[in-house]
Amino acid sequence: MKRLLTFIGLFVLILLANRFLPEVIDSYYIHLLTLSCINIILAVSLNLINGTTGQFSLGHAGFMAVGGYTSATLTYYLGPKLVLALDFLPAVLAKNFVFLLALLGGGLSAALLGLLVGIPSLRLRGDYLAIVTLGMGEIVRVLILNVEAIGGARGFSGIPAYTNLFWLISLTALTIAAVTSLTNSSHGRAFLSVREDEIAAEAMGINTTYYKVTAFVIGAFFAGVAGCLFGHYLQLLHPNSFTFIKSFEIIIMIIVGGLGSIFGSVIAAVILTLLPEALRYLGPVKDWRMVIYSLALIVLMLTRPQGLFGTWQPDFRRWWPFKKLKPVS
Repeated sequence: MKRLLTFIGLFVLILLANRFLPEVIDSYYIHLLTLSCINIILAVSLNLINGTTGQFSLGHAGFMAVGGYTSATLTYYLGPKLVLALDFLPAVLAKNFVFLLALLGGGLSAALLGLLVGIPSLRLRGDYLAIVTLGMGEIVRVLILNVEAIGGARGFSGIPAYTNLFWLISLTALTIAAVTSLTNSSHGRAFLSVREDEIAAEAMGINTTYYKVTAFVIGAFFAGVAGCLFGHYLQLLHPNSFTFIKSFEIIIMIIVGGLGSIFGSVIAAVILTLLPEALRYLGPVKDWRMVIYSLALIVLMLTRPQGLFGTWQPDFRRWWPFKKLKPVS
């Protein structure tokens, strides 16, 4: 009962935030909040693959692109017909229902790609796996460039603006809760054993390939969801948004936060989203903001190579109605 009331209270708070925050906060800060939430989803989902399971994937931008383009295609071509078919519902509910279907479609399509790539390639390790996932991301981008139905090299414009604070906050919280719960479950211990010593894990009877593919599919699903939110926020998707540089940006977030620390990924995603914008206010040296940004990363890696939080996880038990979170080690 207590848990149900907590969920209802959180749901009401998110609805109120979606209704009133855009009226009391400048749109520029809403924009930063939106990008922060999308980057949190990307960082936390990649941390499950690279941090918790110990793989090295460079294809997260590819999964994000597949999810974004799939949901955009669904809402652009089929969305109006579905909204008309749901005319017995209020227009707001009908549009949100269509967006929910698009989110599921985008996430599942990315997860399917993760499965197709993961099964044959996750028997590889280290640099070889990184090269395969990097190649997968580039193949996805080149395919998008050559499909005119989704805009090709011009980009896919006219995507319905369905992303709002309700979806952003809800899906960010869902991603953190899902990955945290999974990491602290018995399956999470199997993921960690794969990261710590794959040969020893196999000797203990753990199906390492199964757990690596599972982490890959779940991470790809949430990356696809982030792509959906991204496309329906900007109302435009372009292949240049999903180059390998985007994958590197996400990897930097989880390394800065600490591989294996979900809390660290959240904090790093927010810091690295806001820092370039904050450096714009440095007056005469604002033109050097990207140099300062890069130097800050170099200094951090030299002084704190394990990231800001290492593998540390805070204990949310006092105010979070789920299992006790323990340090991931």
